Amino acid sequence: MTDTRTIETGTTDVLGEVTGGVGRITLNRPDRRNALSPAMLTGLASLLTEMEAADDVGAVLITGAGKAFCAGGDVKGFAERGGEGGGTSESVEARAERQLESQRATAGKIYSMAKPVVAVLPGAAAGAGLGVALAADLRIGTLRAVMVTAFAGVGLSGDYGTTWLLNRLVGPARARRMLFLSERVEAQECLDLGLLNWVVPAEELEEFSLGIARRLAGGPRPCLRNMKDNLVHAFDDDLDAAMAREVPHHLECGLSEDHREAVRAFVEKRDPVFRHTPVAP
Repeated sequence: MTDTRTIETGTTDVLGEVTGGVGRITLNRPDRRNALSPAMLTGLASLLTEMEAADDVGAVLITGAGKAFCAGGDVKGFAERGGEGGGTSESVEARAERQLESQRATAGKIYSMAKPVVAVLPGAAAGAGLGVALAADLRIGTLRAVMVTAFAGVGLSGDYGTTWLLNRLVGPARARRMLFLSERVEAQECLDLGLLNWVVPAEELEEFSLGIARRLAGGPRPCLRNMKDNLVHAFDDDLDAAMAREVPHHLECGLSEDHREAVRAFVEKRDPVFRHTPVAP
């Protein structure tokens, strides 16, 4: 039986644990459809930082408790304090810097961290919650999964990298339609557009998602780390710069025990057993 390690976050708004090489993060405000709270964001940032550094984590799975992934900003909370910008005497500049730091530590960290991240959507991802989901490397949803930008509906222009991520995932024309009109995109269309990688029955979501995460966690971790770095920078590099980044990564992997084990396994017609041994200097 695989041991489970619980990670304390200081809040029940987000939960963290590690089991079988997978770091699991659960957004845990089901009564608010897992809308983001300050405590959730602080805990999420802390979990991502710890899981990226932890030797017993090979992949990260992030999901929502109950029937939703994440509703984004807490609109009821906005209303209670007189709008998203209310309830504080802090200057706009100071608030912008603080919010940018938080978003870099959450959606930004998910996108750039050196381990694969799988977002699991039992239901809707909206607004900033959509940004969190889109920042992941892979996304798995049920037929109840819905994506909606939602920002225009509450008079906001969008954050958590949603504009940048949508532009690259679905192209500028579709990104504009989703952002300007806040249309609900149902699961099958999300799959067709590449916003979801898989759609599975609700009763199979847990087992299927853990299977994908465990496969990543048990894979050649230095290889996946370098592969993700290549992919993250591919948006901004031209072809020559991309190849210049790929080559040293590729050669580094070629010196690893993981690579030698994979080659032996191929010749011997068996599955490789990766030990995640660091490349010798």
